[in-house]
Amino acid sequence: EVQLVESGGDLVQAGESLTLSCEVSGTAFDDYSIGWFRQVPGKEREGVSCFSPGDQIYYAASVKGRFTISKDSAKNTVYLQMNSLKPEDTAMYYCAADHPRYFFYYCTGHGIPGYWGQGTQVTVSS
Repeated sequence: EVQLVESGGDLVQAGESLTLSCEVSGTAFDDYSIGWFRQVPGKEREGVSCFSPGDQIYYAASVKGRFTISKDSAKNTVYLQMNSLKPEDTAMYYCAADHPRYFFYYCTGHGIPGYWGQGTQVTVSS
């Protein structure tokens, strides 16, 4: 079974940077698509950035140009580099995985990936 463990969340000030990590185990790393999602209490979970088949990358409009997703297959780890953080980026950030076929749709809000980490909290103060 796929297991995902996030780390790197913290309290930072607006304009600062933070890197989240998602360590993947229990499966061949490249067999699944991986992505980052976030949720604020009272709001729906949203896709932030995801890898899709062919290593295409999706970014939500609100983070494009500020966030960068990357992966290290040797470490079975996916990263989310977050620059120029804003208070509205405050959320619980989750790493999620599923088979590649529909993952782009999950990332854009049409469905839910099957595997989730426990989340890591990012708080950006103004």
